[in-house]
Amino acid sequence: MNKTSGWTHEEVIRSLAKTLNHYYVFPDIAKELGIHLEQKLMRKDYEEIETPEAFCEQITKDLWEISNDKHLKLRYTEQEKSIDLKISEKEQRAEDFLHAKIDNFGFHRIERLKGNIGYIDLRGFHDPEFAGEAAVNAMNLVANTDALIFDVRNNGGGSPAMVALITSYLYDSEPFHLNSFYSRANDDLSQSWTLAYVPGKRYANKPVFILTSHRTFSAAEEFTYNLKNLKRATIVGEVSAGGANPGDIHQLTKHISVFVPDGRAINPITQTNWEGTGVTPDVKTSQSEAYETAYKLALHHVINSYQDSKEYGFLVKEAENQLKQLDHPK
Repeated sequence: MNKTSGWTHEEVIRSLAKTLNHYYVFPDIAKELGIHLEQKLMRKDYEEIETPEAFCEQITKDLWEISNDKHLKLRYTEQEKSIDLKISEKEQRAEDFLHAKIDNFGFHRIERLKGNIGYIDLRGFHDPEFAGEAAVNAMNLVANTDALIFDVRNNGGGSPAMVALITSYLYDSEPFHLNSFYSRANDDLSQSWTLAYVPGKRYANKPVFILTSHRTFSAAEEFTYNLKNLKRATIVGEVSAGGANPGDIHQLTKHISVFVPDGRAINPITQTNWEGTGVTPDVKTSQSEAYETAYKLALHHVINSYQDSKEYGFLVKEAENQLKQLDHPK
């Protein structure tokens, strides 16, 4: 199979096993994975697979069967990539910037909802080097709302540094330890902290809601997990995907690569993470109902906050009218 692509099942699996043994954060599981794939290869379990895409999909499923690690994934691309030469740091930064820019740095929708509720549809946590300005602008745009909804139902993750930046806006305090990351390569821990300074207004002491789905993954889960355990946000929606181990991409052939987790997150409160379990919401509901559920909770907060105010009675009325529309849509 795949003679035109210059590789065989055996070559990919041998290369994969070697890569896992060298980089995967859990060496014992890496060894077990290699043996598992070798056994399936010897039984000719992959012989009938006709396309490289299907082969990558099956190997990924076989890896998950043992590791339950959703970061661990093979990918096939038509474009050739060198397995010998590492992309330069300058080229990687240019590629990362273009990807972030096309994604509008993760911020797909930012607005003031009726009732003075802030809403941010955040699809990715891009590196603050590229996306910091967008994050600052987004947080300042919603700074004067009375409650804030972060929608990470379609967020596949990204940079822990962006998690720390956005989280810093939600506190008016001295910097504190947010998360730690163990690295197998260095056999050490690096720490993520909130920031002493952020441009513009902070969003401290006001309700925050986070919408989740089964697609919420990686850094988006860290953001959710951190704020849940800090009791700073109410999580609304579905249990998230369950991927907590950061890592890197390695080329196995010119067309096939694998993402291998080479570290793991360690929350300072729980001393563990969400790997394999996901983050359980405070308010469980379907992903399709999460937005309306959180919006109603936020509107009730506004009504309770201003119900005795003559000056802001108009805001109470706006929130009440919006609740009626949600409860009795036309």
